[in-house]
This record gives sequence, structure tokens and C-alpha cells, in this order.
Amino acid sequence: MTKQRPKAKSHPAESTNRPTSLGKKTAGALPSRVARATAASNRSSRLTNAIIETADDMRHAGVLDETAHAKITRRHLGKPAGTTRPISGDEIRKVREQARLSQAVFAQCLNVTTGYVSQLERGTKQPTGAVLALLNVIRRNGIDIVL
Repeated sequence: MTKQRPKAKSHPAESTNRPTSLGKKTAGALPSRVARATAASNRSSRLTNAIIETADDMRHAGVLDETAHAKITRRHLGKPAGTTRPISGDEIRKVREQARLSQAVFAQCLNVTTGYVSQLERGTKQPTGAVLALLNVIRRNGIDIVL
């Protein structure tokens, strides 16, 4: 007569609500990543709507001026505040010379090295990121904006 082994007891941690190997969920499974992301975007859009509605009410009440209202709505509707367009090396040199700055002083204003400014002006490198944004601001508003 052979002895039968008793069935192993399952550990409580093994009975989780995870998807099965076929991708089907077991009963009581947690919401999917997509469902959680959709719920999060719905929350943010409700929040955005509430912020915009409050800004509109404050504008109509005269508490908020037009420029502040435009800034709030532009930020929350996802519209960019300003456009950043590429700048050539000649334009960078022109901006620097109009400000009557040396490459070293201009580099300090941009928080970059003198060598990088030289490379930008020669056209061997193209400005990107914060430097490009700052150069666009300086071009539109003048060097006094950063001094």
C-alpha cells in the first residue's frame, strides 16, 4: 500500500489578484495601468477645468488682470507661452555685439563657457534647451532682461 502525500497548503501571498499567464485577470483584480492612467488624466482635467473656471470668475470680478488670466489659461490649456526658434551663429554674434558684450561676459549671462559661445557663433554647435530659450528671450527683449 502506497502512502499519498498530503496536498501542500497554499501560502496567502500566492493568492494575489494578478493577471494569469494568458493575460486574463482573476476575480477581484486591480485596475489595469491604462485604467489608472485614464482615471488620473480625468482627475487632472477636472482640476484644470476648475482652475480655469476660477480664473475666469476672478477675471470677471476684476480681481485678476488680463495678462495674469491669459498666463493661467495658457499654462493650463497646454499652449506654449512663447515660441523658440533656432538661431544661427551670425544671429548670436549680432545679439552679443548689439549688447556690446565680450564672449566671456555673454557666456556668463548664458551660464555657459566662453568656448561654447565661440562654437555657437562659428556655427560648429547649435544651441539647445535652456540656452536656446534664453537666446530667444534676449533676442526678443534685449540683454537687459538677464542682467
